[in-house]
Amino acid sequence: MRHLEVERKYDVEPDFILPDLSSATGAASVDEPVEHELDATYYDTDDLHLSRHRVTLRRRTGGHDAGWHLKRPAGAGGDAEHHGARTELRAPLDEGEGGEAARPPRAFAEELRALTRGHPLRPVAGIRTRRLERVLRSGSGEALAEVSDDHVTAHTYGAEVTAREWREVEVELVEGSADLLDAAERLLLDAGARPAAFGSKLARTLDLRRPSAHGAPRSGSGSGSDEERAWSAVATYIADQRDAIVTLDPDVRRGDPEAVHKMRVACRRLRSTLRTFRPFLDRARTDPLGVELRWLAGELGLLRDSQVQAERLRTAVEAEPTELVIGPVDRRISDHFATEEAQARERVATALDSPRYFALLDALEALVDATAGQEAGAAELRKRARKALRRVDRRLDRAAALSAHPEATPSVTPPLPGVVRDRSTALHEARKAAKRARYAAEALSAVGGKDARRLVKELKRMQKVLGAHQDSIVARQTLREAGVRAHLDHENAFTYGLLHAREQAAAERVLEDLPAVERSIRRRKTRRWLG
Repeated sequence: MRHLEVERKYDVEPDFILPDLSSATGAASVDEPVEHELDATYYDTDDLHLSRHRVTLRRRTGGHDAGWHLKRPAGAGGDAEHHGARTELRAPLDEGEGGEAARPPRAFAEELRALTRGHPLRPVAGIRTRRLERVLRSGSGEALAEVSDDHVTAHTYGAEVTAREWREVEVELVEGSADLLDAAERLLLDAGARPAAFGSKLARTLDLRRPSAHGAPRSGSGSGSDEERAWSAVATYIADQRDAIVTLDPDVRRGDPEAVHKMRVACRRLRSTLRTFRPFLDRARTDPLGVELRWLAGELGLLRDSQVQAERLRTAVEAEPTELVIGPVDRRISDHFATEEAQARERVATALDSPRYFALLDALEALVDATAGQEAGAAELRKRARKALRRVDRRLDRAAALSAHPEATPSVTPPLPGVVRDRSTALHEARKAAKRARYAAEALSAVGGKDARRLVKELKRMQKVLGAHQDSIVARQTLREAGVRAHLDHENAFTYGLLHAREQAAAERVLEDLPAVERSIRRRKTRRWLG
């Protein structure tokens, strides 16, 4: 069972007096406290890989939610995370494996493969908590939040055993809002509580302070000089993509289309960032890593492209009047993509279980550690982003020239029948350049501010236009191949030709939006922050 946990934690002194929280926004009353004795064993690898990624795995007895709990940060891939939110996966105590259910459930082990990478999980800490739990309720009696006053005794396992005792307060939302959390926080801080120095009880036990001890420092909203924040922003961007790959791994293994897409984008962002800012990086490390990221993105791309094209063509067939769909068109297209997607899923599954993938993740960890300690001037970083943007200009100019004089220019790649590949290839290259420039602007958005975000927005618009054009090219190739097979099987291929023509017309229509987007990107105010 999955559960989204939204909570805030506070450090308090042993003699702290919990204030009356019934005056918090939306609250009307607080239940009398209920005492629980909780006994938890936490599991991790020998190098604490889970904990360093803010992931906790425990087996806990006592309380109303006894069982196995796997918690990881909510959000990934650059999306804004819920403040203080974690996704929690729960399982009953008896779903563990081994004698007395002492080993984590198999489903949990699968969720953690990107973190464990073949290394065994073992007990790393034991934590006992005497909890006084109070429920914060609305005027109608609805439970809004649970307030836990915890007295904690913890110890580590292993060659060096350490023991700690402390008291903390947690406020976890049930049906309440962020406004309730804010109001409760003000009351707690006024009473002498402090925002917790650690993200979890396990982190305190292991002395893993915020931010995570493994990874780049988070770029601040305004602290430090422009020079300091510029490279910190790039290092954070690299760390964010590493985090996205690791976090998305379980959903990709389940074949979730959105997770496949986001992991592929994270690979592309990383590879592009390493190329854009390579003068400031160790190429002996980053060049081989770029090759591996391209490999992983390619494996994911086979699955993602199949999913996108399948949906696109099914929708196209459904949109046609019945009298224009001649023969088993829908079945043939569905069968084609069912086979293709099954093969692509198998390739992704094989890739994610391979030593090559685990070695890639190890290399990303090392890269994040290395970039966290590097330095680079803001002016030089902007120069690299400006160079990436100028590449977009050149490729757009080339596409325009090919559009004006297609017959005077030799083919860049082997042409597809009925498609002007010279211009299409040039537009595809412009799209790739736009992605690279966009990712550079994203990496520097902490120092580029509103102007950088405007550029990212416009480059994203260009990607959308050129992406729709490229998707049409791929769809036409698929339709042509399907039509040929239908013809060879003595079926009427009329509908495939019709859909092909509609795709070609759609590709031309979508390019009508390109000039406006291009003008916006070329405007001085869009790129003035680059110098």
